[in-house]
Amino acid sequence: MEPLNARSMLDAATSAAAKPADEPFVERRRRLSPAALDVVNQKVSRAYSPIVITGFVRLADFTLLSLVGIALYVGYVMQLSGFSWVYPAEVIAVSIAAVVCFQAADIYQVQLFRGQLRQMTRMISSWSFVFLLFIGISFFAKYGSEISRLWLAAFYFLGLAALVAERLVLRSLVRGWARQGRLDRRTIIVGSDSNGEQLVEALKAQEDSDIHVLGVFDDRNDSRALDTCAGARKLGKVDDIVEFARRTRVDLVLFALPISAETRILEMLKKLWVLPVDIRLSAHTNKLRFRPRSYSYLGEVPTLDVFEAPITDWDLVMKWLFDRVVGSLALLAALPVMGLVALAVRLDSPGPVLFQQKRFGFNNERIDVYKFRSMYHHQADPTASKVVTKNDPRVTRVGRFIRKTSLDELPQLFNVVFSGNLSLVGPRPHAVQGKLQSRLFDEAVDGYFARHRVKPGITGWAQINGWRGEIDNQEKIQKRVEFDLYYIENWSVLFDLYILLKTPISLLTKNENAY
Repeated sequence: MEPLNARSMLDAATSAAAKPADEPFVERRRRLSPAALDVVNQKVSRAYSPIVITGFVRLADFTLLSLVGIALYVGYVMQLSGFSWVYPAEVIAVSIAAVVCFQAADIYQVQLFRGQLRQMTRMISSWSFVFLLFIGISFFAKYGSEISRLWLAAFYFLGLAALVAERLVLRSLVRGWARQGRLDRRTIIVGSDSNGEQLVEALKAQEDSDIHVLGVFDDRNDSRALDTCAGARKLGKVDDIVEFARRTRVDLVLFALPISAETRILEMLKKLWVLPVDIRLSAHTNKLRFRPRSYSYLGEVPTLDVFEAPITDWDLVMKWLFDRVVGSLALLAALPVMGLVALAVRLDSPGPVLFQQKRFGFNNERIDVYKFRSMYHHQADPTASKVVTKNDPRVTRVGRFIRKTSLDELPQLFNVVFSGNLSLVGPRPHAVQGKLQSRLFDEAVDGYFARHRVKPGITGWAQINGWRGEIDNQEKIQKRVEFDLYYIENWSVLFDLYILLKTPISLLTKNENAY
């Protein structure tokens, strides 16, 4: 028998995880209007976070200036007078001061990166101010005689040239991303009456706005509901928004309804809060005004935040790095154990080593999840239509052990490292046909799909608190959802690390429901 490694095991899963013909996978989809389907069928690129982009530009500015200054010092000054700590310290100080000054000049904006004249003039004046400040401080600190004037002049002009070249490259990149729609905030408006029309007009009237209005949704069919609002088509009813947002990228849901429509807004929010999007109330027509700090603004349009998408911007970057780095190390460490488990599964019963199953992923996407096969191949249940119970005859001898110890979940490290559709830590992905008695999970628990606002994980807060394994009553699924929602609202890298370190202990002490 050939030795098993990461790539061969992954290939085996892809080729061997066949689905029995008598258990087809059926998706439940709400029918959308032709106008909504036109939007859904448009090609959509992945969004880039403006906050992350500007953060990387700050880092690039600091790194670039530091490299220019130190390279000039090593290539010229150090050759003549030997090493001195003064120059590297001053290079770092000037680079930090430049970034701070650029921030004060407000040039770290994606909209400015698209242009040329405004960002260049602000950058040149800010860089010149930093040098004048540096020269003044050096003079009063009596360091002026120790600093090479040639080095200082070269640092100024070459640093400025490097910054200009960087901005030209950045301008080209940002314009390309803008054409691809990666910088757009894809927005839908709730309310297709005169308020909605005013809101769309106000959003479209702003220059350099990143708001891209996809359309409007409204439940009303009377004369108050318009078919188009300032050119934005009505795409359907509020009940259609959840399905629409799961079939195309939506970044923001903006209510054009007045705050006085409290009851209607609350009814709609109960349906929409399960989505991983920002939800805001527009305040552009409200007569009641709060302090400016109470609002967040879309250009000049004041809004009130209701829900924010979880784990975004730098948090998303940190979680991605955590998954890739720690996941790769965990996969390497687990390969010998996975090889032994694969050998045991293959010797125990005929059939493929790995099992592939459709499960819910981020934003209700259907993803393929890998597991070691724990059932007899001819009794496989890819849709999990029948819950595994204690002493289930479908489970093999090896299967009972690896399910009890969760060793059957180890191949999901492939999902984390290679596919990226799973995280190390997050709500556990349930099978798409998972049921509590005769009801699907989303029918049994209100707000069930809110646990899909983040990427699912191999382990999670619910699992280390004992809510894993068989789901045979309302409390078990209810508790899972409650713990998953707590995790989403309180996420941090340290929380992920805590859950990961606690997982082995919980597998040994809280496995009474794992069969």
